Amino acid sequence: MQRPLVLVAAGPAAAVIALQQQAGPPLASALGLPWCEPLADRPPQQALAPLAQQGPGLVPLPLDPGLPLPGAGHWAEALGAWRQPVLLLLAGDQLDSGLPAAMAALLHQWQVPLAGLVQWGGSWDPDARRGDGLPWLGWLAPDGAELGAMARALELRWRQIADA
Repeated sequence: MQRPLVLVAAGPAAAVIALQQQAGPPLASALGLPWCEPLADRPPQQALAPLAQQGPGLVPLPLDPGLPLPGAGHWAEALGAWRQPVLLLLAGDQLDSGLPAAMAALLHQWQVPLAGLVQWGGSWDPDARRGDGLPWLGWLAPDGAELGAMARALELRWRQIADA
């Protein structure tokens, strides 16, 4: 994996930032990636351009990628235009809705390379995750449990999206 991954999450900006601040550093560590500074508060093209020159890392996007931008478009559209791989982070309580599928569909619509989904907190239900048909990498518990297989799952998924 040579490019950085952008860490995206859904919801109001304050909730996205809080989720990323809690889960981002342990997730980066579990994946063997450096935790990077959030994407700057600039238009997507200006914020994404430096990532093309950056090495591996986990870079948080501190807002929902589906929110409209001033003027036109949204971050999901820009991420797809740049073919910027993302990792979708979801809180355990967000799995009680259609949000995981809706976010995956939004990213797919704009041809954003989705490296996978990660659940933070809550209880992990592997049968339900397999049943929803989404590319789940696994569960990241706030106590640090269940980290082992996530890096291997990301590596396999990375090969799949790189070959697509």
